[in-house]
Amino acid sequence: MNVKNLTEEHWSSPKKKYVGAGKELSIALRKDDARPHPFDVEILRIPPDRTPYPYHSHSAQWEFYYVLSGSGSARDEKGRIAIMSGDAFIFGPGEAHQLFNDGSEDLVICVVADNPVGDSGYYPDSKKWLGEE
Repeated sequence: MNVKNLTEEHWSSPKKKYVGAGKELSIALRKDDARPHPFDVEILRIPPDRTPYPYHSHSAQWEFYYVLSGSGSARDEKGRIAIMSGDAFIFGPGEAHQLFNDGSEDLVICVVADNPVGDSGYYPDSKKWLGEE
C-alpha cells in the first residue's frame, strides 16, 4: 500500500468550527481482516486557521503525534505550545489535548493511537462525554 493511493476522508462539525481530513493507514491495511487491530495510524491534515476537534481526553487511549509538515500549536492543561515539522509529542489517558493550525499552509501530522477496549472521550470545556448531546 502507498499512502498516495489512499482516499482522504474529510470531516467538519455542522457549523464548521472543527475541520480536518485524514488517511487511515491501519484501517486500509486491515480492510480484509475483521479482527480488531492493536493501534490506529492516520495521516491527519489540518487546513490553515482550523482545529480538527474540541479539547478532549481519552479514558484509556494513548496518542503519539509526529509533525510531518507545517506549523501550528498543541493545547494541553498548561496552555498552547508551538509545534512544527519534526516535532513529536504524546498524550496519555486522561491528558486533555487539542491541535490548531496557526500557520499559512496545511499542518500534516502522523498520529499513532493504541486501540484500547472500552475507551471513552471527555470534553473538559463543555463537561461532556463523547456521545452526549
